[in-house]
Amino acid sequence: MHDMSLLYVVVFLALAFDYINGFHDTANAIATSVSTRAIKPQYAIAMAAMLNFAGALYSTGVAKTIGGDLVKSASMVNQHVFIAALIGATLWNLITWWYGIPSSSSHALVGGVVGAVIVSKGFAALKIAGIQKILLSLVLSPIIALTTGYVIMVLLLWIFGRVPPFRVNTGFKSAQWLSASLMSFSHGSNDAQKAMGIITLALLSAGQIPSLEVPMWVKLGCASAMALGTAAGGWKIIKTMGGRIVKLEPINGFAADLNSALVIFMATHFALPVSTTHVVSGSIMGVGSAKRVSAVRWNVAQQMGYAWVLTIPCTAFVSALTYKIVSMIWNV
Repeated sequence: MHDMSLLYVVVFLALAFDYINGFHDTANAIATSVSTRAIKPQYAIAMAAMLNFAGALYSTGVAKTIGGDLVKSASMVNQHVFIAALIGATLWNLITWWYGIPSSSSHALVGGVVGAVIVSKGFAALKIAGIQKILLSLVLSPIIALTTGYVIMVLLLWIFGRVPPFRVNTGFKSAQWLSASLMSFSHGSNDAQKAMGIITLALLSAGQIPSLEVPMWVKLGCASAMALGTAAGGWKIIKTMGGRIVKLEPINGFAADLNSALVIFMATHFALPVSTTHVVSGSIMGVGSAKRVSAVRWNVAQQMGYAWVLTIPCTAFVSALTYKIVSMIWNV
């Protein structure tokens, strides 16, 4: 199989990853609005799909970070590395989706690339400073989301504390259309760019482009794949995100979505990849804690935490093993 054929395989796998990322992470954008019955599921998914597509075309800063900060040079990696990384990340996404566990597609992709690069070229090929920056962003973002979610919820309770609950719920059910829209757009603006970064790095490695600039067809392809995946829905994770962490009222759902969107927009502005799953989970926990700490089902949060911690080492291992298999098939 020639290198161009391998490149086609990489593009296909990256688009498949984006598609799976779409239905895996649909819950991030619409779980709160669906669980509070502010928006009917079919309308929420259609809205999320369209705004994910629009958000994916917003910028390419995150794509350049993924493409430029994981390995020292495009010349040090080949298409076999990308194939192994994408297979490892996709398998993890499918496993966690099957069991309804909200896990991070971003962690999965980073772990996949790191594992495949280590087994193919060794630690010397990794851009340690860039990986540290990405990991710091991934780790700090849910902590920031939890803190700011708590603050926003306290402010809303202070402002609307004396308003009759029926009026509050009615008003915030309508407001959730806005917050869910912002969340959907922000999700596309950050998550879709990760596959863009992998495809662009693969194109650069194969000598098909002169620099790490994302071609328009890559933007459109990744945006479309994520939108189609979002339209497919991810009901198991929607159930976990929307109701198992904490019981949400419309005001809580609005606060969680608004806070998540603001945190993700800020990360996208600074070209930092974050896990939208982690950010939304952190927001929901922060909002729930503002009601009372015991309102959060911390045992569910603990299960999610295990998945978060295990994602990078597990995908790194699967991708390393996949690289060995790919290498034997194509005699690398």
